[in-house]
Amino acid sequence: MKLVVGRDDLAAAALGAAAARGAAVERLDVKPVHKASRGFVNDQAVDVCELAVVTLLQAVAHDKPVVLLPVTALGRTQHQTLVTMGDLSVEDIEGRSVGVRSWSQTTGVWVRGFLSEQYGVDPRAVDWTVYEGGHVDDHQDPAWITLAPEGARLQADFLDGRLDYGIMGNELPDDDRIRTAIPAAREVAAQWTADRGFLPLNHVIGVTAEAAAEHSATVVALYDAIREVAAKDADGAGAVGFEALRGPVTLAARYALEQEVLPRPVEFDELLEQSCAALGVTPARLGG
Repeated sequence: MKLVVGRDDLAAAALGAAAARGAAVERLDVKPVHKASRGFVNDQAVDVCELAVVTLLQAVAHDKPVVLLPVTALGRTQHQTLVTMGDLSVEDIEGRSVGVRSWSQTTGVWVRGFLSEQYGVDPRAVDWTVYEGGHVDDHQDPAWITLAPEGARLQADFLDGRLDYGIMGNELPDDDRIRTAIPAAREVAAQWTADRGFLPLNHVIGVTAEAAAEHSATVVALYDAIREVAAKDADGAGAVGFEALRGPVTLAARYALEQEVLPRPVEFDELLEQSCAALGVTPARLGG
């Protein structure tokens, strides 16, 4: 089997579990890790793959043969990723320009959900610009967003003042002019997490339905090994098991549907049932 996982500690755990079973698992070096998602969901180019939770939801909504292993590979607060360089704040965002790498990028889905629920923002009243498409071939972005010209870059447009706001996580430039658009963003994020009881979820682990069925025992062993390492992450950033993921995945799916990132609702129990059926295990075996 072929494996793509960004974190070295999670990959090492998975490879060790495979070796203990005498199973041949090869880790592919793909950086950044989201570059593997397109081949995974559309062509099943790898068997086990770290990917954004929204990409996993889109894949399921479009009937791609992939299922969820309920492990958080990346979880973090998101309110701080909405940034600006001027005197604007979150209250000024309607009617202004906002750039985000991709409409289906999980960070953007979370932030737009916060804007709607916490700040009363109508997403359709914002001038959105995206810089690339999503990872799932069948997805089409809504007609009310703009695709940047070929060759344009989010960071450059933001720093040069062609955008009023940007949504950027790992791709945030190092520039002293940048500040969060939400006042006390990290404190707001911490309170949101305390109120909800979970961190926003970014990356999970997916497995092809074929690999899950043909190598069930090995895939479950990989899950056990990755789960043990991820569960040690601080502040709940490594939530594991179906019940731990129910809250964040359900909310991400609702936000994504409201924003036309998903073509249909994807219920959490649909994910659970597909995973268990493919692997031939009960929900309890995967923390359900």
